[in-house]
Amino acid sequence: MPNHFASAYQIQELLLAMPSAPQKTLRRIVEQCEGMNVRFRTVPSMEALIEGKVAVSQVRDVNIKDLLGREQVELDQDKISRYVANQRILVTGAGGSIGSELCRQICRFQPAGLLLVEQAENNLFEIDRDLQAAFPGVHLKCFVADITDAKRINQIIADERPAMIFHAAAHKHVPMMEINVGEAIKNNIQGTRTVADAAKRHGVSRFVMISTDKAVNPTSVMGCTKRVAEMYTQQLRQGGETQFMTVRFGNVLGSSGSVIPIFQRQIAAGGPVTVTDPNMTRYFMTIPEASQLVLQAGVMGNDGDIFVLDMGEPVKIVDLAREMITLCGMRTGEDIEVKFTGIRPGEKLYEELSVLGENMGKTTHDKIYVWRNKKEDWHRVCRQIDEIVAAADVLDDAALRNRLTEIVPEYKPEVPTKKQESATRIREISAARSDSAAAIGSLPLGDSPTA
Repeated sequence: MPNHFASAYQIQELLLAMPSAPQKTLRRIVEQCEGMNVRFRTVPSMEALIEGKVAVSQVRDVNIKDLLGREQVELDQDKISRYVANQRILVTGAGGSIGSELCRQICRFQPAGLLLVEQAENNLFEIDRDLQAAFPGVHLKCFVADITDAKRINQIIADERPAMIFHAAAHKHVPMMEINVGEAIKNNIQGTRTVADAAKRHGVSRFVMISTDKAVNPTSVMGCTKRVAEMYTQQLRQGGETQFMTVRFGNVLGSSGSVIPIFQRQIAAGGPVTVTDPNMTRYFMTIPEASQLVLQAGVMGNDGDIFVLDMGEPVKIVDLAREMITLCGMRTGEDIEVKFTGIRPGEKLYEELSVLGENMGKTTHDKIYVWRNKKEDWHRVCRQIDEIVAAADVLDDAALRNRLTEIVPEYKPEVPTKKQESATRIREISAARSDSAAAIGSLPLGDSPTA
């Protein structure tokens, strides 16, 4: 539909009455309508109508998930049920984006009890309230706890005796961890070690660690610390009962602090929308899809497995920004400016999450692959972890990065300059101010920030 057509007929709203169309088709339509200053609406899917979730009259705004989401995940319900139903399950980071959705997915399988471990009290309060309303039959117990507090974590696991642990707690923001290296080491490495050791000590059946594509040939402190955590848990069994496995994936749509909530705040504030580089790409999947696949991998894995989720095709971040502006009924460059700010410390232009190659093998699920990597020297890894954790509050950031390269030789740090550190702090302060000032709820995106 050309711009002059929309202008001639004063079109203000475009109804996409094709709920079953592939996401690529919807993206192409939205891209073709860039600059028209129209509102995009869609009708409910036939599946939602049949299930009685919505009525035909419930037309809604098109959101970015409609353009980037993928087909519904097919799960082995019986297998998940065998491991989860009538069992006690513990989730660390239960108030976070992935942790909270994992809790929702687990509750669908009627566990005997769900144990929520979270450092942020408010996040824990919110997910507890949500789960009580949605799953009144599931017994919930909430624990405010820091995963680096060994005494507290051991006491919880000893008292509650969970059958499975999903370890979702982590420091995940790449630029922030570049200027807080010691905290990334304590939380992502020592915190994971603390929970994993407690799981082994108390005979937990399965331990599933959630990792990231940034652990592959890492250039960031965050990615490297997650890789060290992988190395530790992968070989921890050593005669114990607990099976340890890891699940890696890329970015999830709408997770706390991710690009989409940031873009939403910037659009609501009138711009500019900041993109680091015109060539930067990322893999995306929805929070429910990622959580479902984590749950599936967790029940199908063997000890030491590192699973990689099929993230589909990478998306250019600048295209994502333009599409979000278009969905808001605005025009890129006229109503909202896109500004390129340069790559931040620790970031890559392209994340590495290939499911092809000799190191990747297929599993029984078509969206889950297993990474076949070499085993590490267990005693070396343990010794180096002890040393770097002990030094986390003593050495400066540069020295800590050097220690990380000794543990993970493929880590190639990009050291931030003083100017970059200041810019990172300014961006964080600006984002916080925008968050309180912007009326996010008025945006027709349907993808507001989540805890």
